[in-house]
Amino acid sequence: MVDAAVAFGRVLRGAGLSVGPDRVMEFVRALEELDAGRREDVYWAGKVTLTSRPEDGETYDRAFEIFWERGGEYRQRPVPKMRFRIPPPKDSVLPAKKTVRPNREGDREAVTLRYSPVEVLRRKDFSEYTPEEFRELDRLLEELSLGGALRKTRRLEPARRGHYDARRTMRGAMRTGGETVRHRFRRARSEPRRVVVLCDVSGSMSPYSRALLRFLHAGVISGAPFESFSLGTRLTRLTRELAIRDPDAALRRAADAMEDFSGGTRLGDALKEFVDRWGQRGMARGAVVVILSDGWDRGDVDVLAEQMARIHRLAYHVIWVNPLKARPGYQPLAAGMAAALPYVDTFLSGNNFESLRRLARAISDAAERDRHGA
Repeated sequence: MVDAAVAFGRVLRGAGLSVGPDRVMEFVRALEELDAGRREDVYWAGKVTLTSRPEDGETYDRAFEIFWERGGEYRQRPVPKMRFRIPPPKDSVLPAKKTVRPNREGDREAVTLRYSPVEVLRRKDFSEYTPEEFRELDRLLEELSLGGALRKTRRLEPARRGHYDARRTMRGAMRTGGETVRHRFRRARSEPRRVVVLCDVSGSMSPYSRALLRFLHAGVISGAPFESFSLGTRLTRLTRELAIRDPDAALRRAADAMEDFSGGTRLGDALKEFVDRWGQRGMARGAVVVILSDGWDRGDVDVLAEQMARIHRLAYHVIWVNPLKARPGYQPLAAGMAAALPYVDTFLSGNNFESLRRLARAISDAAERDRHGA
């Protein structure tokens, strides 16, 4: 039984669990106290002594099944370099980092299989995602902090130091018979800077629209002041449709609202509608405006340039995210992209999760610095 316990410990180490000699000895002691002939006793003795994190449970269960129940991979005297193969779960969307077939030559019984789902998905282009990987993307987007940093407003709030608050000081004095016991102060109130995101949903952006709309959904439900619009042949406000927790239901509502999804693009006209109807009325004033688009435009580029200039005057910071920027040798030669770039403060790519994380960081950084003083 000691040999089997030691071999099982090596199997778990090969599968990525942190199982040292001390844990193996605890496992052996537990088996001595229990009935080693009962599967349940062996299972729980190992689970209690050989695992330390909840995420170890799935790997442990699979290793236990193969090692103790199937018995095909176990030998009474395993060599020190014995390695073990743990197949990935059936519902895993994570491709194997290294796939090696079992080698039964000599004394080696199997091989180590490790996969890094998160690292693969973080750098994989959105256009290559499978439906299962889009569900995994929802979990990754929960890690992002999409709110802008705090900014000082003109409104004042009570504070321990700052501007002298004569009115509150006098009110306090009235409660103490006219004697000023405590002086009151006020300071500028801080609140998160608004973030406005406009996402191009035309046909040329269709490989990325689904992922970028999920990014918009993550921003809307984050609780930060976050507004979302779609750009196509018209402008559609999506904030209300995306304001529910279920991402699939939110995207269905957004799809119903967008009548121009995967159609043409008239960026200039759509941006003009945004500035006339929403932007200059307050939504874009002092906000961080993010435009997700490849810059392909069937409309008049002069109109696009004029509207970008208006947005640049209204907004605190303008960020343009183009998924094509990640391609080697990319040049912003599209007429729409060339017309908009002079009015863009930050130009980023948006083809994978890592680029969206950089975008979230850029939004936060933009809100913290003075654009004109940078």
